[in-house]
Amino acid sequence: MNTSNPKNKVGLLDLELNQLTKALFLALVALSVVMVTLQGFSGPWYRSLFRFLLLFSYIIPISLRVNLDMGKAAYGWMIMKDENIPGTVVRTSTIPEELGRLVYLLTDKTGTLTRNEMVFKRLHLGTVSYGTDTMDEIQNQLMNSYSQTQPQASGNNASSTPPRKAQSSAPKVRKSVSSRVHEAVKAVALCHNVTPVYEARGAAGETEFTEADQDFSDDNRTYQASSPDEVALVQWTESVGLTLVNRDLTSMQLRTPSGQILTYCILQTFPFTSESKRMGVIVRDESTAEITFYMKGADVAMSTVVQYNDWLEEECGNMAREGLRTLVVAKRALTDEQYQDFENRYNQAKLSIHDRTLKVAAVVESLEREMELLCLTGVEDQLQTDVRPTLEMLRNAGLKIWMLTGDKLETATCIAKSSHLVSRTQDTHVFRPVTSRGEAHLELNAFRRKHDCALVISGDSLEVCLKYYEHEFVELACQCPAVVCCRCAPTQKAHIVKLLQQHTGRRTCAIGDGGNDVSMIQAADCGIGIEGKEGRQASLAADFSVSQFKHIGRLLVVHGRSSYKRSAALSQFVMHRGLIISTMQAVFSSVFYFASVPLYQGFLMVGYATVYTMFPVFSLVLDQDVKPEMAMLYPELYKDLTKGRSLSCKTFLVWVLISIYQGGILMFGALVLFESEFVHVVAISFTALVLTELLMVALTVRTWHWLMAVAELLSLGCYVASLAFLNQYFDVPFIMTMTFVWKVSAITVVSCLPLYILKYLKRKLSPPSYSKLSS
Repeated sequence: MNTSNPKNKVGLLDLELNQLTKALFLALVALSVVMVTLQGFSGPWYRSLFRFLLLFSYIIPISLRVNLDMGKAAYGWMIMKDENIPGTVVRTSTIPEELGRLVYLLTDKTGTLTRNEMVFKRLHLGTVSYGTDTMDEIQNQLMNSYSQTQPQASGNNASSTPPRKAQSSAPKVRKSVSSRVHEAVKAVALCHNVTPVYEARGAAGETEFTEADQDFSDDNRTYQASSPDEVALVQWTESVGLTLVNRDLTSMQLRTPSGQILTYCILQTFPFTSESKRMGVIVRDESTAEITFYMKGADVAMSTVVQYNDWLEEECGNMAREGLRTLVVAKRALTDEQYQDFENRYNQAKLSIHDRTLKVAAVVESLEREMELLCLTGVEDQLQTDVRPTLEMLRNAGLKIWMLTGDKLETATCIAKSSHLVSRTQDTHVFRPVTSRGEAHLELNAFRRKHDCALVISGDSLEVCLKYYEHEFVELACQCPAVVCCRCAPTQKAHIVKLLQQHTGRRTCAIGDGGNDVSMIQAADCGIGIEGKEGRQASLAADFSVSQFKHIGRLLVVHGRSSYKRSAALSQFVMHRGLIISTMQAVFSSVFYFASVPLYQGFLMVGYATVYTMFPVFSLVLDQDVKPEMAMLYPELYKDLTKGRSLSCKTFLVWVLISIYQGGILMFGALVLFESEFVHVVAISFTALVLTELLMVALTVRTWHWLMAVAELLSLGCYVASLAFLNQYFDVPFIMTMTFVWKVSAITVVSCLPLYILKYLKRKLSPPSYSKLSS
């Protein structure tokens, strides 16, 4: 039900290049029409038009797509080979440049910003609260409670407990703290879906082993469960003395501090669901035959189920403000008749053909009434390593960070502050719960009056605001330095991503670690999955997979930035390569009475786009303006990329003018300097063209790599070696003369030297931000 067809993601750079290619096509048609017009439409002019279209077809950069795709593959390889971000996988090789154009970063909380490794921190009984420093008191009370019941066991393997007897004989009497602690710990130790697992002692290769081969010691036991919260609770009960030692489908065994084994028969289990937000279990104590229904869940689900109390809501809020995940634990004692009646109705509901789920839920709800509130537990989910500096770096890089989580408002706010997503000194506007259009209007007006404050909103309020005031809400939220959406459903997360894309037109990135984040990851322009405790659904559905949140900083600021800058330089150079030769063809045709005759033929045209210029042009994928360490130290450099200045109409027009200037100089120079034979024009102009291309690559490069120098020399060597074989295009004796050398050198210098001077002056008078750092 959660599957949706993921869209094919196309990078912003590819869309921009498509627009420029369309402009080049129009230029090709216009140039061909101009040439035919200057011919005077004499003879079969339409034939000349198609000849000119073919002659100038080099204006269309057909090799651009091949070069770019090879470049993208190279960037992906560099990302996966980076030792500073081990375990990173590039799953979508078409959008590495997107990592350098991001404005909005939408992240999950549990398992993404936090480790999803739970540690038990707090037990609250209503009148008394225990923290990490007072856990030894719980241990002592539990030990005393079980040691008092030991004499009454009289040889039995299990013991009954005084608190149970006290409750059954006099339920109105207020219980002692010791008995309440005992009941609470026992409830936590029984109400779960955790299974203890023991490793076999036999050889690793043996699959079959007897029970004697198993080591039942505490050191060899590990707990397995679908939720790390449950494992943390069971590990805590073990630490205070009540240990879960065995569990199968029908029974559970606990070991008391004194070493006794208590056996409980599991009669029914009601698993946790995202709708009910609670789970329950009905057990029978084998020693006393007492039947008890235990239940635990979120405070919103449990507050209506437990008996009236005046502390639960307040204490849940207090714990949430400390960043703890809260669970409410309750119980209800059942008589044999009550249980028998429930079981009959439950089985009947499970057999019904129509509305089975609703009927089963209704029967279970009949038990969930006036339950005795036992305790409130608080579990801490610790932040991942280096989350704070990573978020700080991303904020300095100009990214706006939104946290979308299913957790409570207070817990989400606390984690947002502890991770420095929201500064502790920063004003925070908590959006009051709204249910109607009027309330949403009032709350939006209150929010509009605040400036530069973080927004915290729940999923329900968000739904109402988007229903009535979508545009106004998104406009206001986009101005916030940080936004926290709590109690978000998976579909809501994806909806928020799409809203940002529609209303801002900016690039979005979604980060998550679980199956509930998949829809958000697929909806975003760039999806990053983290391999965590919740499986690999997010990692496999994402475009990029990382092992830790802190790796995202380097992935964006270093690899995203360099991928975009390199692809921009590469694509513009490939366009320049086609434009310059088309300019030369246009000049040549104009001089010779607008004849539709090719300037270069056969292998020269093939060689020009391949062996003579391909390696140096492609070596631009190794170029970098600043070192990775510098990019990490100054994330502000990333801000420039969102403006798209590396590839824009302005830079494109500059390259067009360079191509026209160089093409004109090369062709006119060759025509002025050539002697008696026309073959000399081809030799001089083509040699000067190849040298100009190699020098232009050298001019574009910002940081030299040894492979770049090899590519330049290899291409030059290939051209020089091929001169000996291309007798039909070149006059070999003429090439060997000094006249040829000085003419080629003169034309090349005139075509390139002014550009070198202009580049030098620009760096001196208006240096780019990165050059200030590198100097």
